[in-house]
Amino acid sequence: MPADLWSFTLDFYARPGVEQACLRLQDEGADVCLLLCGVWLGKRGVACTPQRVDALVALAGPWQADVVTPLRGLRRQWRTAAQQDSALADLREQLKKLELQAERQLLARLQQLTREWPIDEATDVQDWLRTLCGPQACQEHDALQRLCAALEDAGGQA
Repeated sequence: MPADLWSFTLDFYARPGVEQACLRLQDEGADVCLLLCGVWLGKRGVACTPQRVDALVALAGPWQADVVTPLRGLRRQWRTAAQQDSALADLREQLKKLELQAERQLLARLQQLTREWPIDEATDVQDWLRTLCGPQACQEHDALQRLCAALEDAGGQA
């Protein structure tokens, strides 16, 4: 398992079904960066506690609201028009790259926040997923199960 959160995220996101599950959860309001951080923490054995969840949410919430979500919203808003306008399509691709950079920065900040949290305390990644998915997104049982299955396929505990 990659030691840093960004490398883990790239590896995990590339597993079969993970991207689709994450996009489904995102459409239901989940913060996918938080979910992926939770999977990473759970796989490392970091115990899911209310204080840790609160710290993650407090860090991620403003960054998502002020940086990632506006970029994503504009990129999505331009989807249809960009199919007819190559210049707009190029700008939309630049937005997509900027959105990814913003998510990478958020993951770096989340990793920094968690650097002192003890590992090998817990074995249940699902605690993190259930806690971080949000009430609406938690209804997407299939998507959450896909994330757990991808972890099991990778040799992790879910």
